[in-house]
Amino acid sequence: MTATEMTETPGARVERCRAAVEQSPRSAAAHYNLGLAYTAKGLVEPAERAYRSALEIDPDLVEAWVNLAGVQLLQWNFDAAVESNREALRRRDDLVQAHYNLGQAHLYRGEAADLVRCCERVVALDPSHAAGHYFLAVGLLATGQLSEARAALTRATALGFKPLPEFLRKLEQAEGHSGHAHSRSEATAPEPPKED
Repeated sequence: MTATEMTETPGARVERCRAAVEQSPRSAAAHYNLGLAYTAKGLVEPAERAYRSALEIDPDLVEAWVNLAGVQLLQWNFDAAVESNREALRRRDDLVQAHYNLGQAHLYRGEAADLVRCCERVVALDPSHAAGHYFLAVGLLATGQLSEARAALTRATALGFKPLPEFLRKLEQAEGHSGHAHSRSEATAPEPPKED
């Protein structure tokens, strides 16, 4: 990234990327970069169109599939997000973000076992992925695997993830009913560091 690109406003980035698409309309990278610029500006519908244009030119551009799925998630289009992530993973199975996004789509579709499978792959690929461990715990709780859920939650909090109080209550309630109670202090952690 150039110094100009690092300091430009989101609007200026969109304009620069639009000009690049006009200059090179058959460049998948130009359309992809335009999609990134729209995404950074919060314009998910034009971002989706730009990613689709990139994929029409180069259907093997896995990053475009992953980002397409991301904007589909933001639009609550979970079925489309599942398909886009599957396209990315069909081409390359080691994409942490694609497995994570796929898990999020399954979460919102109420498919706990699929969420577990995706998050297991996320943490296998990146053991320090705090959110992957947390959502693994969410899926494990939903599938009744309480001790595994507690272990995943412990890993998530050790990595700095702050779980939702509602999730903690549900896990403690489930553990209480099953006789596997844990103290509240085991599952609390400081606020995660803020990312820029």
